[in-house]
Amino acid sequence: MTVEHADRGPLTMDELARVIARDIPAGSYVNLGIGQPTRIADHLTADQEVVLHTENGMLGMGPAAHGDDVDPDLTNAGKAPVTELPGASYFHHADSFAMMRGGHLDVCVLGAYQVAGNGDLANWHTGREEDIPAVGGAMDLAIGAKDVFVMMTLFGKDGSPKLVPSCTYPLTGVGCVSRVYTDHGVFEVGPGREAATVLATYGLTLADLAARLSLPLSAADR
Repeated sequence: MTVEHADRGPLTMDELARVIARDIPAGSYVNLGIGQPTRIADHLTADQEVVLHTENGMLGMGPAAHGDDVDPDLTNAGKAPVTELPGASYFHHADSFAMMRGGHLDVCVLGAYQVAGNGDLANWHTGREEDIPAVGGAMDLAIGAKDVFVMMTLFGKDGSPKLVPSCTYPLTGVGCVSRVYTDHGVFEVGPGREAATVLATYGLTLADLAARLSLPLSAADR
């Protein structure tokens, strides 16, 4: 059943990162997209045995680096300093993308401008001429990872929903997203679904979400 936390939320990005980290299956090979998803690395536990991949050529990335742990030559794809875990390995950029495109990643977590109920993803351009496109490796991850999670706020600064019936921004991938984690709720989406399934809510009830979103919602049955 949908777990409603009407008295708890909206979640901060660190709180949301903790929720996502908890849901990543043990033993997974995972890529964390540039921006907010990188926070997830700080909330993974050793017993999960999750191996983090970064498209600039590293397996075994650890949490963010601070203070004396900062090595200017050791960064993630967003150029933020990171640590390495025992057994970490390094390789050519092309080999890293071959891992992504070859279906070797279990999960990737990306940010987004919009996600549609059928799993379409728009996260590289708003379509406005004044905005700078920033596709990076998102298209490769969207089609290459076995599960694509999205981490984003549910509503834009103008209050408009970012979980939508169909994307109006240029697409990154078609029908690729399986789960959407937001500050106000967690949703399962994807091709063939008649409605987005609401797994949890934060700061709003299921009824509140239904009133503010324009796509059909259904309660979780487990």
